[in-house]
Amino acid sequence: MTNASSITKAVIPAAGLGTRFLPATKAMPKEMLPVVDKPAIQYVVAEAVKAGFTDLLMITGRNKRALEDHFDRVPSLEGSLEAKGDDEKLEAIREATRLGDIHYVRQGDPRGLGHAVLCAKKHVGHEPFAVLLGDDLIDERDELLSVMAAVQLKTGGSVIALMEVEPEQISAYGCANVVAVEGGDFVKVLGLVEKPAVEDAPSNLAVIGRYLLHPRVFEVLEHTAPGRGNEIQLTDALQELAAAEGDGAGVHAVVFRGRRYDTGDKLSYLQANITLAVDHEDLGPGLKSWLKDFVADLDD
Repeated sequence: MTNASSITKAVIPAAGLGTRFLPATKAMPKEMLPVVDKPAIQYVVAEAVKAGFTDLLMITGRNKRALEDHFDRVPSLEGSLEAKGDDEKLEAIREATRLGDIHYVRQGDPRGLGHAVLCAKKHVGHEPFAVLLGDDLIDERDELLSVMAAVQLKTGGSVIALMEVEPEQISAYGCANVVAVEGGDFVKVLGLVEKPAVEDAPSNLAVIGRYLLHPRVFEVLEHTAPGRGNEIQLTDALQELAAAEGDGAGVHAVVFRGRRYDTGDKLSYLQANITLAVDHEDLGPGLKSWLKDFVADLDD
């Protein structure tokens, strides 16, 4: 297990409506869409636990009961599998229930990511905490949260994760203006802008769904006015912290160069399924063989 030092709490906002996947998400949370053989949200929870976060808070909303059910035990199903001697499936369903201590709070009104994070204030208290967005899957073979935690301990403020994207794609993301930190493997954030026009973007560094936040972010979010989309944007609060001074001020960033899958986007969701399935012990060999034939037929 990677150690996130003294930072133990992680917040996972999961109250979004999932409109990009309708009608599949009409009655099922988007976070429960399967990626190979597990729902997307399980990968996110497992990542947090692997990094040493032991106290998890999930921010949910209406029609999200399936999330709580997934991480809860089902004695009747376990008993049935045990009676059949199906140890492999039994272990698979128990894996989710053993991941960690998960708490739940409802966001109520869907007022944006900043508001979802603010809903965690009472649970988090006065200590740094992680935020993991359920749409972003980070490959388990790549380190990110532990690196961010080390930077947070060194700088004392908040830390975000950035990733280089093609310049023409930057308008789909929050975008960071950064400067190098001498002798550091991280950068200082000078400013942030949410989904800028391509010609107005200060860089091609996109904000991805991993944050290590100082609790000072809560007092900023409490007076952050609705921004883009008439929602309270976490980006706006971080922009204020980046320019602030004193305890908990300042924002730094880790530029992630590993494997990330955006399961909130249809094409990236399909790519995530294929990429992870190719590496799957049981599915990989057969899928690789089929893919080669399929691609050859496309070329023909």
